[in-house]
Amino acid sequence: MRPHKSAEVLPSLLHGPDWPARILRGAPVLLAYLDADQRFRYVNETHRSWLGIDPQAMLGRRLVDVVGKRNHQLASAALEKAYAGHMASYEGELYNGSERRYAHGNFQPDIDTAGQVRGVFTALVDITERRTLELQLHESEQRFFGAFQHAAIGMALVYPDGRFLRVNTAVCQMLGYREEELLALNIAAITHPDDLAADMALLAQLLAGERESYQLEKRNFHKDGHVVHIQLSVSLVRDDQGAPLYFVSQVQDISERKAFEDALHRERELAEVTLRSIGDAVITTDPQLRITSLNPIAEAMTGWTDSEAQGRPIEEIFQLFDAQHTQPVANPLRVAIEHNTIVDLAGKTLLRHRHGFDTPVEDSSAPIHDHAGNVIGGVLVFHDVSETRALALKMIHLTQHDTLTGLPNRSQLQGHIGQVLATAERRQQRAALLHIDIDNFKQVNEQHGHAAGDRVLRALVAQIQRCLPGDELLSRYGGDEFVLVLPHLDSVGEAASRCQVLINHCEQVRVDDLPELALRVSIGISVYPDDATEPETLLQHAETALVAAKAQGQHGYRFFTPAMNERAQARRQIESALRQALPRHELSLHYQPKVDAADGRIVGAEALLRWHVNGQELHKPDQFIPVAEDSGLILPIGAWVLRQACKQARLWQQQGHHMPVSVNVSPLQFQHADFYTWLDDVLAESGLEGHLLELELTERMVMSGGEATASLLRRIKQRGVRLSLDDFGTGYCSLSYLKHFPIDALKIDRAFVRDLTTDRDTATITRAIIAMARSLNKDVIAEGVETPEQGAFLRQAGCSQLQGFLYGVPTPAAEFQQLLADTGGHVAAWTTPLS
Repeated sequence: MRPHKSAEVLPSLLHGPDWPARILRGAPVLLAYLDADQRFRYVNETHRSWLGIDPQAMLGRRLVDVVGKRNHQLASAALEKAYAGHMASYEGELYNGSERRYAHGNFQPDIDTAGQVRGVFTALVDITERRTLELQLHESEQRFFGAFQHAAIGMALVYPDGRFLRVNTAVCQMLGYREEELLALNIAAITHPDDLAADMALLAQLLAGERESYQLEKRNFHKDGHVVHIQLSVSLVRDDQGAPLYFVSQVQDISERKAFEDALHRERELAEVTLRSIGDAVITTDPQLRITSLNPIAEAMTGWTDSEAQGRPIEEIFQLFDAQHTQPVANPLRVAIEHNTIVDLAGKTLLRHRHGFDTPVEDSSAPIHDHAGNVIGGVLVFHDVSETRALALKMIHLTQHDTLTGLPNRSQLQGHIGQVLATAERRQQRAALLHIDIDNFKQVNEQHGHAAGDRVLRALVAQIQRCLPGDELLSRYGGDEFVLVLPHLDSVGEAASRCQVLINHCEQVRVDDLPELALRVSIGISVYPDDATEPETLLQHAETALVAAKAQGQHGYRFFTPAMNERAQARRQIESALRQALPRHELSLHYQPKVDAADGRIVGAEALLRWHVNGQELHKPDQFIPVAEDSGLILPIGAWVLRQACKQARLWQQQGHHMPVSVNVSPLQFQHADFYTWLDDVLAESGLEGHLLELELTERMVMSGGEATASLLRRIKQRGVRLSLDDFGTGYCSLSYLKHFPIDALKIDRAFVRDLTTDRDTATITRAIIAMARSLNKDVIAEGVETPEQGAFLRQAGCSQLQGFLYGVPTPAAEFQQLLADTGGHVAAWTTPLS
């Protein structure tokens, strides 16, 4: 194939002798050379078309004379830089006569071998058309930005990875962020976790090209944490090659609309529940008296189901007869709608059941109005007035409600929870169960009597109901336990807030003729659908959480966690094994010495319970003792501990060691009505003198029991038994109360002892406790002493006795007896002497 003619000519053009000059003359650039005096020494042909001057006429003339002072001044800074020996450029206005153009120019200095600038090469390009396009583009961007920024609805541009590219003022105000704060976040950071998956799935479909746009209702988080309901409309912008650039999101705040919808739905749900649960029969109709609904009682009394009756005339379903003459009675609802008034049945009237039998009824009929007052239907409310029916309703009520408080009982609870969960599932909302238990309510009955206890329960129920805002259901679960159903939660935190309100309100319960109660409650919480989706399982989890709440010290609340089931299973295993521990002789007592702070003599021992199987410790005391207390096993175990400790103390007494033994008493033991009798029997049986036994009680046991506790303590003291407060400073810590109780000694808790040499505040508090206790003539015993420095500090502060690993670990009775023999009952050598 023969090449094109132009292809043959091209080599001759490029390699001919004048091709460099031809290129310089024809280049679409103003090329020139200025000497040191800014005179033109070379000018290409392009100047002719741009300036309208013959290039040859420009040679030898000064630049300012050719281009004019205005152009020269505009480019002077760049020229000065070039003549100073530096490459320079200029972009901006230049004038071709009166016509304003835009140019880009480069100025390259021509430097001789001596380093002197002998001239400047100049090259200028006319960029007027490009500049015009840039200005138009900038204007367009400004218009877009103005429309975007000041749009009435929220607007956001979002990168494909979810980061914000641009947000407008409306979005910032909607979510409470400043623009720079929001731009530092991404979609996931502000989206409710329950709505994130749906949003991400739709965004993925946009990126995959499966849809052009989407609309979605979702929840975002405001900066202050509250939920903002939004209507979201999203589309995707792609580049020329189809690659995704960014999402365009339009956002409308629909929180107010959602609140109205929720309120309307709650009203509708409440109306439905009310109609289904009330004892009266209810029938509703349209304005033409065609049936629109029957509640369950109306179904039973007419023999028609709601679905069967729909759309039928009222006279077909609700047939009335005069009780005396059995003549048909005009339906009162027709009169009520025609005259727009309430109409009651006159005289004795019978309602004829679908299957032919009659029931005496009372009836009230009324029109239903819309918001404008127009009649849009009618309602009949009627009930059986026969004695049999009234008795039946009463019996039904009694089987479903607690007689003391009037609350629904546990027989109704699961059914109601099922309805709540069905509604929550339909609305895609959370619900919660709160299992409430009154802490130590047994004390109220023991101190004030069961009649007073019943009054307290009724007052508590009234107090709880006062702080319930709407459709929550409170049931009596049994004894002093209640279950509160929260049918709709915006967040799990709402359940926690409600619990705190309940706890605070319960503390304020007051009953006439009774002293201030300060009732404390513990609450277990389970959440639908997070924890369970079945009523029975949800109840079990709430009860498990309640056990955990009481285990952490009562007077608080806990949410259910799966780990609680594991702990509950472990506790059940411990309880099962613990029931066999006594008969299998797996429990034993170890004894830890107490020493006189002044001279180091062993002056007593604390009996501590241990559980060993085949020589190995099966469970530690802090694991099995709480289980024993919760299960009630602490009563037989505590009685055994008291008996064994007294026997051992009596044995040491007979061997010449007058060694007082202290025994920890659990609240369940101490609060038992027969505790003093048990104590007296054990002392009599062992033959131990009372002063060789010391009972260690907790502050809470002593301080919260009132006069009954004070009386019991006085009886114990009269028996000669010593009394001490264990773990002093961690409970009520109210020294002023001590003068009202016959307490012999205080035991400073190991938490104070641990920190007193490293924390100045702890040391100051410890000294104050010791000084105040000694001023009340109480002995002070410090437990948990592990270092010589701690021992020295406590002796200097005035402690009577010291106890801890520094002086001896808990050991079996035989080893403790050997310790007495080896040391002569004196361990002062293990301590640091006072300086």
